[in-house]
Amino acid sequence: MGWLLRHKKTGAKVMLIENEDENKVFNIAFRTPPENSTGVAHILEHSVLCGSSNFPLKDPFVELVKGSLNTFLNAMTYPDKTCYPVASCNDQDFQNLMHVYLDAVFFPNIYEKEEIFRQEGWNYHLEKTEGPLTYNGVVYNEMKGAFSSPDEVLEREIMNSLFPDSPYGCESGGNPENIPELSYEEFLDFHRRYYHPSNSYLYLYGNMDMAEKLEFIDREYLSKFEY
Repeated sequence: MGWLLRHKKTGAKVMLIENEDENKVFNIAFRTPPENSTGVAHILEHSVLCGSSNFPLKDPFVELVKGSLNTFLNAMTYPDKTCYPVASCNDQDFQNLMHVYLDAVFFPNIYEKEEIFRQEGWNYHLEKTEGPLTYNGVVYNEMKGAFSSPDEVLEREIMNSLFPDSPYGCESGGNPENIPELSYEEFLDFHRRYYHPSNSYLYLYGNMDMAEKLEFIDREYLSKFEY
């Protein structure tokens, strides 16, 4: 049985699929259309999972990978949206995963710790005192690897040609040539603009107390925002 709901206070959209599947799934997604190829959506996807208000660890995602009973745990950046899906067959574990992810996207530590942006996005790196100054960063290095593939470069050029004046003509993952153009202030502004319940789509699937989950999501997160 399925329902499509809208949160009264914020306008957040919620899809519920209730069935007998014990593999419970939660996902929250945001529309994140890029305006350039600095990879801000991709960097933000990494960064929000580096600690939040209720979970001020250096890397909660790694702790969940090591200690959770999850059946799926990831985050993905697409050309026009960013998704944060989790799944578990254990109800308490599922509740915890949902709690960590909601806290990460809505109350990340990125506003207090610029070093998160520098670590996940880009920074200057000096290997030796007399050596050359180079760029470094998790996403920067990841996309350098992606752009070393001729197929990846060809696909990007095709998209640029087909959709030159739209988000699909940008590299949402970030072009290594453009990533260092992104400032910390632009990074924070992107989060303020798009990571709001009014721009979100939540999804719950499986055998669970849907009313209980909705009450938790509203009480702990959605009710704290204005539309």
